[in-house]
Amino acid sequence: MTPPARSPRPRPHSRPRPPERRRRTRWGRRLAMGTAALVLATSGIGHAVVTGLDGGIDRVDPFRGLSNRPGSGGGMNILLVGTDGRDKITPAEKARYHLGGEPCHCTDTVMMVHLSADRDRASVVSLPRDSYTEIPEHTDPATGRRRAAHPQKLNAAYAEGGPGLTVRTVEHMTGVHLDHYLEVDFTSFMKTVDVLGGVQVCTPRPLKDDYSGLDLPAGTSNLNGGQALQYVRSRHLDGASDLGRMQRQQRFMASLIHQATSSGMLLNPMKLQDLASAMLGSVRADRGFGSTDILALGQAMKDFTPASSEFASVPLGDMNYSVPNVGSTVKWDEAKAQRLFQSLREDRPIAARQGGDGAHGAKPVDVAPQQIRVRVLNGSGHPGLGRAADHALAATGFNTDKAPATAQGTPMPHTVVGYDPGWDRSAQSLAAALPGAELRQVPNQGPVLTVTLGTQFTDAAKGVRKVRAQEPAQDSDSARAVKGDEVVCP
Repeated sequence: MTPPARSPRPRPHSRPRPPERRRRTRWGRRLAMGTAALVLATSGIGHAVVTGLDGGIDRVDPFRGLSNRPGSGGGMNILLVGTDGRDKITPAEKARYHLGGEPCHCTDTVMMVHLSADRDRASVVSLPRDSYTEIPEHTDPATGRRRAAHPQKLNAAYAEGGPGLTVRTVEHMTGVHLDHYLEVDFTSFMKTVDVLGGVQVCTPRPLKDDYSGLDLPAGTSNLNGGQALQYVRSRHLDGASDLGRMQRQQRFMASLIHQATSSGMLLNPMKLQDLASAMLGSVRADRGFGSTDILALGQAMKDFTPASSEFASVPLGDMNYSVPNVGSTVKWDEAKAQRLFQSLREDRPIAARQGGDGAHGAKPVDVAPQQIRVRVLNGSGHPGLGRAADHALAATGFNTDKAPATAQGTPMPHTVVGYDPGWDRSAQSLAAALPGAELRQVPNQGPVLTVTLGTQFTDAAKGVRKVRAQEPAQDSDSARAVKGDEVVCP
């Protein structure tokens, strides 16, 4: 039983690896920025604006000469990669949002975006940049010599052979046929978010990261472009590290979709022009992904909402897989990963709702309810209510002992959550599921929290609120797919 939680173009030769902190913080910035570009490009932009955007896109040919490719399936698959261009960010913005350092003109964000054949669903799968892979045999663009297949990290494919080798490597790893290639930098990301009027995110506790400069209070915040960059790249907020950051990135993407599709901004020609201008000069795409295709997607997806999107990261088997001459890599759980990619090949959803609405409308909390052990004591004076409350808490995910008892002593009007001070975060998460509950420290109580129902607790269905973890649990379920409306602000 798990105890409760406590408090420019690719260059032909590889450049020296930057320090670990700098390499990892870049990843989050481009993850959300790339999805921003794709969402905005397919959300109903008018023909004139799209045509103008098409003229500013730099073209590449990543599919030239490819052979032995996976068969095409249903829907459309787009490989979305990110680079770290920042030429238009001012010195003041770099200082304010901790965006210093020289760009490496490399990629350490790789995502697959699957658009269903009926264009009513988008599935976004993150492929960690440090994923262990075998880079296929290829011709070195600098020397013209053939290089044999060899083990490496996924992001090395871009440094060694640019977009074409990146496409070949991803298709080899996933067995998914890629239809289009989209490459973006994060120079225009802040401007794009600002044109949208900001993006709303929610957090159950303050978020402060000295490395990225993020400093958000608990509750709902509307992030401007610079703050959005800080939010999606922060990884020093808690022990969840990259897993927590990926969860935050999912929430940001879902909120971005909601903002872009629900605000009416995409029906405003002036705003459309601003959005297009913000994106120009920061995108490279394959020659077949033109304005006509973008416009057709926009028309097909005009009713797109957060509920139409779903997000996942590749299930991981070994977070520290050591490879000679390569170093520490991330190794996928092959069986689970192939099931995920099979769903994409077969044009099936990757995030199925559980129990009707699932987590939709649930209050985000700091600790996953599955990690919190609970014992219910009935002090309400209503026979059977203890069992009903136990069942309701278990239904929202809490690890109850299934053995409610009668509380001793004088009945209290309000429900009380008793907890050992060492489990204060768990107690606050449990209290969030019991509106009006009081928190009471009980030194040396240990890891099991107690819920003593008060006399004002009369209906378990109304007295227990659904909650969901804001950060992922660090286990095999951390990569589960979620729908966009499960991770936007309730």
